[in-house]
Amino acid sequence: MLEVIGLSVAYGSIEAVHDLSIKIRAGTIVTLIGPNGAGKSTTLNALSNIVPAQAGRILLAGEDITRMTAHQRVAAGLVQVPEGRQVLAGMSVRENLELGGYRRPHSKVRADLAEMERRFPVLRERRDTPAGALSGGEQQMLAIARGLMARPKVLLLDEPSLGLAPLLVQTVFTIIRELRDSGQTILLVEQNACQALAVSSYAYVIESGTIVLEGPAEKLRFDPAVIRGYLGQGIDRGQRTEGRR
Repeated sequence: MLEVIGLSVAYGSIEAVHDLSIKIRAGTIVTLIGPNGAGKSTTLNALSNIVPAQAGRILLAGEDITRMTAHQRVAAGLVQVPEGRQVLAGMSVRENLELGGYRRPHSKVRADLAEMERRFPVLRERRDTPAGALSGGEQQMLAIARGLMARPKVLLLDEPSLGLAPLLVQTVFTIIRELRDSGQTILLVEQNACQALAVSSYAYVIESGTIVLEGPAEKLRFDPAVIRGYLGQGIDRGQRTEGRR
């Protein structure tokens, strides 16, 4: 469903992501984990074209979207739920959801609003509440629901558990499991490596902008090298493993 080939991103003279390649099968969750500053969020932002890539190709369901603008990529089916949620605080829950489907026919948006309110009952209860008045967990649910309103082929989730209390983290990962079970394809960036690997089928570990380890998520979940990489203590680049995608 998504193939990234040789992606490189730089901020001025500093290369943040170097020659990154990943694949995601339809209906699966692939997670990208690593220490702070490794290039995880930069990768998602480059896929969304929020930041420009210096090199690489991006294929979505076989279509080359490398030269598409950010809004064209959304229309093609690549949709990001950003780090920090970034809901529109002064607009209501319902208005935030409607904006998620802004490129789609009004009749289909109405049907999807009903679906999001069924999936996230708290959003139905607070549909007329300003998004800025929601709790952090409620805002995260709204951000995910807003992304789903675009009917993505691939949903990019950037740090969905960031800043949430442990109980709410469990709620968010329950939602992610439900999305996986419904067939939604997801690329997940998440500091909570154990939770991320538990819901994923395949995983990549990124360090200093480079993929240094990859394999089936269940295998990497208990790999000491993943713990070292997550803690930022370094992974020997000779240890990169290839697993079935």
